[in-house]
Amino acid sequence: MSSIGTAGARRANHGTDALLAVLRERFADRMTTSMSVLEQHGRDEGHHATVPPDAVVYAQSTEDVVSVVKLCGEHRVPLIPYGTGTSLEGHVAALEGGITLDLSRMNRVLRVSPEDLDCTVEAGVTRKQLNEHLRDTGLFFPIDPGADASLGGMAATRASGTNAVRYGTMRENVLALEVVVADGRVIRTARRARKSSAGYDLTRLFVGSEGTLGVITQVTLKLYGIPEAILSAVCAFPSVTAAVDTVVATIQSGVPIGRVELIDPFAMAAVNAYGKLDYAVAPTLFFEFHGTKAGVAEQVALVKEFAASQGGTEFRWASSQEERNKLWHARHNAHYALMAARPGCRAWPTDVCVPISRLAQCIGETEADLKTSPLMSGLVGHVGDGNFHVDFLIDPDKPEEMAEARRLNERMVMRALAMDGTCTGEHGVGYGKIDFLTAEHGEGVALMRTIKRALDPDNILNPGKIVRV
Repeated sequence: MSSIGTAGARRANHGTDALLAVLRERFADRMTTSMSVLEQHGRDEGHHATVPPDAVVYAQSTEDVVSVVKLCGEHRVPLIPYGTGTSLEGHVAALEGGITLDLSRMNRVLRVSPEDLDCTVEAGVTRKQLNEHLRDTGLFFPIDPGADASLGGMAATRASGTNAVRYGTMRENVLALEVVVADGRVIRTARRARKSSAGYDLTRLFVGSEGTLGVITQVTLKLYGIPEAILSAVCAFPSVTAAVDTVVATIQSGVPIGRVELIDPFAMAAVNAYGKLDYAVAPTLFFEFHGTKAGVAEQVALVKEFAASQGGTEFRWASSQEERNKLWHARHNAHYALMAARPGCRAWPTDVCVPISRLAQCIGETEADLKTSPLMSGLVGHVGDGNFHVDFLIDPDKPEEMAEARRLNERMVMRALAMDGTCTGEHGVGYGKIDFLTAEHGEGVALMRTIKRALDPDNILNPGKIVRV
């Protein structure tokens, strides 16, 4: 979907002028219609076209959010929540115009309870900001999607990342939410208890709802003690299959590994060039082991054995904080490294996840597709939980390249679904994957639509995302 022009034509139906006048009076310098700001808020880091809103309002409190939600409801104008803009499936595109509500200024850490291993933050706090705040407590928040995303946005997209194999995703780590729903009510989805059987699980309803059911304003999160010992390593393999088989053996043997990431040779070459590194240009696993010194030593011994049986080379170790940061910085920059490998391109980052027993087959068949395609691409993955990505490097001005990427992506998604996997392990649906949702959930999508209509009868909250209404 393009286009500023298309969105503009739709906006004419909303009659937003009266709303803009009210917002301008109420929020003064915290409301803008500057085109550069609108375009910034109408795109994310994916390949989708920029579709800007009519205005951007910067919220500083839950009361601000309530005010904007109520005004949008009164004027029947769409509202799109915005955190840091690091999503990948068009979540922030203003497909029907409207108001983008930027929550980045709601960035206070409200409470940390070390004795309970939890905290409450405003939605605009980023994961790095939280961990910097926790630095002297001996605690950390482990969910690490790579980008320094806002925690409200991470909850809204049910994010995960490199640590999910050990610590789970946002689904497992959000204890409670404060949410402003479409009629302006403020609800708290749960208390801080670690378990409850009291009523419907509203927290899980809003985690992953992508701003379509309500605007998340506060997040209560689990925290974890920093492990006594942390050790990272890199190991090259003769083939992607050998690397994946090492991961499968590790997981099936119950090794509580902290992180295990796969990078294929093309992506590894790009990472080396981008970060001025000298890793072997080969299928590579990045490992991280967490635990006691004795526990880490035991984990390392087992994984080295699995790797050796698959032809893995000697491990290159990183034990100091500085060395580990450099290693994982290189992994997190793989997306940008791949784009740098083809200057002027756009990257189309895909995202599927399958049961661990089907991972080798799914990646193998995907590799076979990539070898027969003229597109440049790199494969990376959080393979410890069956999740991997292919970044297609495309010239957006060449329709044939967009069509080829679309074809390969569809084959990969349908392959994952045939293996009882999912069309998105962590990126979410947005509008980029909306057509795959029916293939995955069938009649479940009709139930999602019913929930959407019940909570947002006028369809003002991030319309056009997850389900069509």
